[in-house]
Amino acid sequence: MPVAQQLEGAGALAAPMDNAVMAAELDGIIARREVSVIFQPIADIRGRGILGYEALSRGPSDSCLHSPASLFDTAFRAGRLFELELLCREIALSRFQQLTLPGKLFLNVTPMSLFQPGMRSGCTGAMLGDVGLLPEKVVIELTEQHPLGDYASMRQAVQHYRSLGFEIAIDDLGGGYAGLRMWSELRPEYVKIDKHFVQGINEDAVKQEFVRSIIDIARGLDCRIIAEGIETQEEFHCVSRMGIVLGQGYYFVRPRPLPPVTLPPALFSHTARGGPAGAGIRLTESVASLLRDAPSLGPETRLQDVVDLFSSSPAVLSMPIVDAGGLPLGMVRRYRILDLYATNYGRALHGKKPVVQFMDRQPLMVERDMSVEQVSQLVTDNMQLRMEEEFIITDKGAFAGLGRVVDLLRKITELQVRNARYANPLTLLPGNVPIYEALEKQLAAGGDFVVAYCDLDNFKPFNDVYGYGKGDQVIQKLAEILAGEVDRELDFVGHVGGDDFILVMTSPDWRQRCERILDEFRRGVGYFYCERDQQQGGIWGKDRSGQASFHALLSLSIGVVAPLPGACRSHHEVAAMASEAKCQAKLQSGNSLFVDRRLQPSRLSEGLPPAATVC
Repeated sequence: MPVAQQLEGAGALAAPMDNAVMAAELDGIIARREVSVIFQPIADIRGRGILGYEALSRGPSDSCLHSPASLFDTAFRAGRLFELELLCREIALSRFQQLTLPGKLFLNVTPMSLFQPGMRSGCTGAMLGDVGLLPEKVVIELTEQHPLGDYASMRQAVQHYRSLGFEIAIDDLGGGYAGLRMWSELRPEYVKIDKHFVQGINEDAVKQEFVRSIIDIARGLDCRIIAEGIETQEEFHCVSRMGIVLGQGYYFVRPRPLPPVTLPPALFSHTARGGPAGAGIRLTESVASLLRDAPSLGPETRLQDVVDLFSSSPAVLSMPIVDAGGLPLGMVRRYRILDLYATNYGRALHGKKPVVQFMDRQPLMVERDMSVEQVSQLVTDNMQLRMEEEFIITDKGAFAGLGRVVDLLRKITELQVRNARYANPLTLLPGNVPIYEALEKQLAAGGDFVVAYCDLDNFKPFNDVYGYGKGDQVIQKLAEILAGEVDRELDFVGHVGGDDFILVMTSPDWRQRCERILDEFRRGVGYFYCERDQQQGGIWGKDRSGQASFHALLSLSIGVVAPLPGACRSHHEVAAMASEAKCQAKLQSGNSLFVDRRLQPSRLSEGLPPAATVC
């Protein structure tokens, strides 16, 4: 009868025997090596790919020690923690290599195990040698389940791992006994934010502030943050909008014995890019404009044949390795292969070996619909890429061609010069010409979109009383709010001039975004007033006829239109509809949102630019 069934009906009277029974169960698991491993991908949000995999160990499915908590707690109490962890490491390393998974392997290590009797130096390195893995592929992930006070010994152990080539991660920051102390003492390359702070973060301002603080600390320590426990699209959007570029959780995929080697591009389709208002200039071109046809190689191609191809084609700098299904596996680069072949006995030793053994397994790979701005950020993050090197461009995960870093930088420069020419000098957001182009682009696409015209109320009297300098601060703050609340991949923010802004939105939750904009502006507007004016709810000034009058605090009016596809002939008609909707919004008092239910323009307003109607 399995031990798990024995325990199930034992009841409270049998509790004193539980430890002995579980210890015996553990002895059998270790002796029979009955530990299994499942893998959960760690997503590279910015790169829309997989950074690596966390290996998670489990006991037998019919055992009372199936769950990792029971398994490792029992091992700790029985004094066999390090022995169990060595077994789990060995199985995880072997299985990771068998599956030829891309990226890094995150191995869970309990700090307490480093001080257990029987600890042997170098055993993990020996395991890597047995399975043929390099230490650079492995991250030692320290899991804090028990109080730890011997930080001097921990620093020594971590330094030992680093000297072998391993990287270090701290798990569950904020969920353990002394996470911040461990962070400051050990200076890890990665820190995982505990899932408590991630789950529901999109609805919890306090959690957002905690996470922002962690991000600020990480930047100062040159540490990469991984958000654990991402389960919903809203949580994903929130953490990505805050600038976190690595994530893990059920939103991407659940842990499984055979994990995916790629993630569906749709998971990243609404990724928001955080940053100040000036960072919201949209370059509008995808990396597909840089696509170059290139020959590809199968993974079994002999190295000698690759050398011959490079020798006969001097202009070819790189060749991708693509499997039978069209998925890119890696890249071979001319200078590395020819340098290898030029060594003593290089031809004799390696000529007949498959090229897959010599390829770069982690080349930069991007989807063709990514903007050149996003890819430029990836290139900046990957400082190993040379100016003359190439990267892989994919189409829904399949190999499509190559792009050159130098072409990318040239395109970025061209677009930055062009956008700067038409940007508003105060906010650096796109001005009228890019706004017109954004509207024309949506009309040509023929899909659904909305245009939101945003205008401040009572702005002139505010300028008269507080001065243009303070007025400029209000405009810049509004620009920051608008740029922070839109989806940077689906929406467009433009600055018409003065206190007028245009949003061109295709995100399905555009109404909620507009409501958040109004709410955030309402909460922050009091900052721009003196205490007296805040208390009286406005200022005394002069109206347009020069008469003294009382003006309420600044508020924001948003008029929204959703043109019927094909109903508008040009951006002028869309702009006129939006201007009329804005006027209707301004008829309401305070912060207001007006959605015009008309789906086509009135021809009486044809030709009016966005700022032509005065309200």
